[in-house]
Amino acid sequence: MKIYKVTDPEFAPYGQVVEGYDTAQLLDALKKTPLPEGTVYEASDAALEALPIAQVLSSNQYGGMPIQLGYCNGHNTKLNCLEYHRDSEVNLGTEDFILLLAKQGEIVDGKLDTSKVKAFYAPAGVMVEVYATTLHYAPCSSAKGKGFQVLVALPKGTNGPKPEITCLNEEDKKLFAANKWLLAHPEASEVSQGAVAALTGENIDIEGDLN
Repeated sequence: MKIYKVTDPEFAPYGQVVEGYDTAQLLDALKKTPLPEGTVYEASDAALEALPIAQVLSSNQYGGMPIQLGYCNGHNTKLNCLEYHRDSEVNLGTEDFILLLAKQGEIVDGKLDTSKVKAFYAPAGVMVEVYATTLHYAPCSSAKGKGFQVLVALPKGTNGPKPEITCLNEEDKKLFAANKWLLAHPEASEVSQGAVAALTGENIDIEGDLN
């Protein structure tokens, strides 16, 4: 699988590099978060949210909206699922990492063919905005056996408990948590947790593309 860089023009429809922030303290704090063999996601981390940059991101990057700072850490090379939110997500890694991305507009009849997915390499210390219309999920390792510790900044409450709703349309069926619509591959464990198996084609694994 071809792996683009977030600085390549191919990334423009999916997101952008965010510049101008002093991320030194944030990266130091991220390095103290867990690094499991699998993956772990923490939506809101008190140590990260206590940093001065949390308020700056809220005011500048999110235009005054309340946000949460968490992380997704571990080791991963597989797609498994794709999710989207009604808002952009900001990522920043202590190490290089790779994002597997597609576009919401590529969903056809409620399903997405994984051949539409592209891979993007994000260097350590480079802050990246992933647009609201970009499908994404857990980061991937940038080299065989290498882990990642990646900031996940989102509007406050995102990925919290799923609201109780009456499904009014097909998209409602994909609501998996607060502000989180999820498309799972049939092989993904999330299907047993109620996720809709809406990814068709190969469950992409980039392990063979890594050095």
